Amino acid sequence: MYERKTIPNLNCGLDLIGEVLYGKWKIRLLWFISEGFHRPSELQRKIPDASRRVLNIQLKELEDHELVSKIIYPVVPPKVEYSLTDFGKTLIPIIAAIGGWGDEHEERLRKVILKRLEN
Repeated sequence: MYERKTIPNLNCGLDLIGEVLYGKWKIRLLWFISEGFHRPSELQRKIPDASRRVLNIQLKELEDHELVSKIIYPVVPPKVEYSLTDFGKTLIPIIAAIGGWGDEHEERLRKVILKRLEN
């Protein structure tokens, strides 16, 4: 597994939030967990473009940052569920606001993103 060799810059709130949420799928994982998708297989179905390995790594990082908790049930085969911690729940209104901004500017954002990909 990748081990960071440099200490991150943590001088302001933006540095901190970037460190915690950096990762292509983390915001979506938090959102889907908040909507009731708790099992890894459910999350995989909600984010089919992500590999199971990457989702597991990002879920572990969210767990390390105390945003989600993992419950392992003692059954065969093992059953795992994720839920938001109280701390993680504080991010949901922020994620909703960001998503709302994206919805509000969807046409413009889609246009500039596709234009950039063409170049």
